[in-house]
Amino acid sequence: MEPSNPSTPLTSFFSTKTSSSSCSNGVSIFPSSNETINGHYHSSSLMGGLPPSPNHLSPRQMESLTALCDTLIPSIDVDFHGQQPRNAGDDAIRSFATSAFMSDFHGQQQQNAGDDAIRSFFATSASMSGTPDHVAGLVSGKVKHALSGVLRLCLWLLSTWYGTFIICGTLSLSSHFPYFQSFPQIIQPKREEIMLSWSTSSIYLLRALFQCIKFFVHLIFYSKVDENNHNSTWQAIGYCGPDPQKESGCPHGQQESKGPLQHGVIDLDSMDHHTFAHVLRASGFTVSQPKEKFSNFTIKCDAVVVGSGSGGGVAAGVLAVAGHKVVVLEKGHYFARSQLSLLEGPTMDQMYDRHGLIATDDLSAIILAGSTVGGGSAINWSAAIRTPDHVLNEWNQVHGLELFESKAYHQAMDVVARDMGVQTQVSDEGLACSALRKGCQELGFPVVNVPRNSPDDHYCGWCCFGCKDGKKKGTGETWLLDMVNSGNGVVVSGARVVEVVQRKRKGMRNLAVGVVFERENKRLGCRERFMIVSKVTVVACGALGTPVLLKKSGLRSQEIGRNLHIHPTNMAWGYFPENRDFEKEKRSYEGGILTAMLPVPGKSKDSGYGGLIQNPALHPGMFSVVMPWMSSLDMKERMTRFSRTVHLFALVRDKGSGVVSSPPYLSYKMSHSDKETMSNCMEKMLRILAAAGAEEIGTHGSNGERINVKVASSHEFERFVREVSRKPLQRFSNGYWRPICSAHQMGTCRMGAHPNDSVVDQKGECWEVEGLYIADSSVFPTALGVNPMLTVQAIAYCTAHAALDAVSRKTTKN
Repeated sequence: MEPSNPSTPLTSFFSTKTSSSSCSNGVSIFPSSNETINGHYHSSSLMGGLPPSPNHLSPRQMESLTALCDTLIPSIDVDFHGQQPRNAGDDAIRSFATSAFMSDFHGQQQQNAGDDAIRSFFATSASMSGTPDHVAGLVSGKVKHALSGVLRLCLWLLSTWYGTFIICGTLSLSSHFPYFQSFPQIIQPKREEIMLSWSTSSIYLLRALFQCIKFFVHLIFYSKVDENNHNSTWQAIGYCGPDPQKESGCPHGQQESKGPLQHGVIDLDSMDHHTFAHVLRASGFTVSQPKEKFSNFTIKCDAVVVGSGSGGGVAAGVLAVAGHKVVVLEKGHYFARSQLSLLEGPTMDQMYDRHGLIATDDLSAIILAGSTVGGGSAINWSAAIRTPDHVLNEWNQVHGLELFESKAYHQAMDVVARDMGVQTQVSDEGLACSALRKGCQELGFPVVNVPRNSPDDHYCGWCCFGCKDGKKKGTGETWLLDMVNSGNGVVVSGARVVEVVQRKRKGMRNLAVGVVFERENKRLGCRERFMIVSKVTVVACGALGTPVLLKKSGLRSQEIGRNLHIHPTNMAWGYFPENRDFEKEKRSYEGGILTAMLPVPGKSKDSGYGGLIQNPALHPGMFSVVMPWMSSLDMKERMTRFSRTVHLFALVRDKGSGVVSSPPYLSYKMSHSDKETMSNCMEKMLRILAAAGAEEIGTHGSNGERINVKVASSHEFERFVREVSRKPLQRFSNGYWRPICSAHQMGTCRMGAHPNDSVVDQKGECWEVEGLYIADSSVFPTALGVNPMLTVQAIAYCTAHAALDAVSRKTTKN
């Protein structure tokens, strides 16, 4: 870690600029029922076997929900000797089970999982695995979305004959008196036909109903684990579960069990407020009786940082190493290496924002964001790419931000890259990245290695659930660790910041003087509030959280929450049977997640707005969520190919934008040029997969589009690629759509040269409030176009030095 140095170009750059504003900080605490450990450190449980969330649905709603779950995932009796599957449904469904399909099972899948595992997988329905109870917990209130109430209403309507007729139409009618029937009374083939019609309906609410149920049911069915951390489907689909190379137990003793930050993490869920005050005093902080009635006590420090991810972690490390007392407030919890389960379901529930279940208001995009100590850097895919030169030029020349042409910013990129150990070599590549590289090489595309904050031998496909050995250098292994080792800072986890406190001044901007945060005391059944008084406040809640906090704190800029960019992604897939020579011993979910990538220029090659083709991390739950559902049998067949199905995604540097409002609802719309870039990338992805040797390729289109490359003629192949790539992402009038995903959000409190079109100046200080700094991806002036971790850290490093100057001035004045 680099300490502050008055002679660096960074300090010189900021010393020549006048400050116009400051920024404050906010955090969120979402209480959870977790195990507690005495002392500062607390590790929530990431293990399986946990009961469903509270279910507040009525018996009638549960009856409808169970029927919906079993429509998507029913019990199917499969015969392995070329016979039709029994109880599979109508002729359309039976026709899918051709002898070739069964031969594929017999020749390949039996070798992996055995006849019994395959039969058990097909025979297991959603209700047999307890899925409806878990979905009910989500629908009852765990998931916060604008359509939650509509979904619960639909469940009630489907329990009645008249509501079913309204929603399902004539397909719900029986040939026998009394003709009308509720959804649970409809036979399975008809229910499948109804749900398939919803998926391609031009009526928005019907599509939304299908998308919600399909998302919840499949995610839970394939990721929920029992008390032995096992899911009954995994053997049949060729999934090993958690990384088998992860060491069980605690090889390095109790210290390693508690993790590298053990002496610096204070978890609010593990102590009462008296113990909390005692721990803070022992850490060198002043704790006093509150002047405000709403606060249990007041904590004094030099700087409070809200959020511990790539932005907040860097800011905290810079300030603490320079000798200032720092409190980091984090709404999530801390998970040491040995406490990581590497289980998809429990990890998404507790290490991802809103349990990994965020979507735009119209459900057109699925959003993933971290919510744990270390933030996104703890669960991202290791890519550490420098800010592209064309982006730096645009931010400087178009947006008037001299910072991005300065030596200071380039020095910042060097510092954070060195601190993360960024390198570009890879000693062994997984199946997915190997397919991307091979396909590009066959076609002459300029594939390149991805710079990563992990060593060349880091062969791990589970880093999206935390890094098991600490080789991936997120902020919990670097900047936060430096803060803790300096003795000047602590991380308070489970803390929800509700307000940035400001002091009003006549004829001047308000002054940020600290934050108010709260925790829910479940033992006493009440909320407890605490106040932090600080010289500077740094907000780093991410592009989704920061604008919400600023609005709650009374900031009025019209730019807060606007200009949301999400790097929209669209995917293509290719199936590589095990009987092929290509990487036959490897699985799609193994190996470094991102080791190869293909830059794709935009329509105007000098515009700087193009795409980037990479590989996603897809474990069974998310794999099943994004794959199209054409029938229950078709979906289970797709899942049996999971371990040998490679996905590519196209990340677009988007000109389109959206809005984050409060409460945290999201809207987003792609621009026409974004869609053109996506189409260009889709064509390349399909060609890459075919060139790499895939037997079958396809997309996530609602019509289930795919083609067998080995059987199709060159004319058929070209026509398929041309037609699919030219299709609009979403044309609901004819029932076609492809889901959009996002793991990067930015721009909602953007940096600029003028307060009328930005939220912060180039020092990261808010135009409206002095002493309030923002240090996360929300300050990006535009979309970035590459994975943002290194850029977030570099900007935060610069912002932290600006905040450091402010703290030093206030300390000298006092």
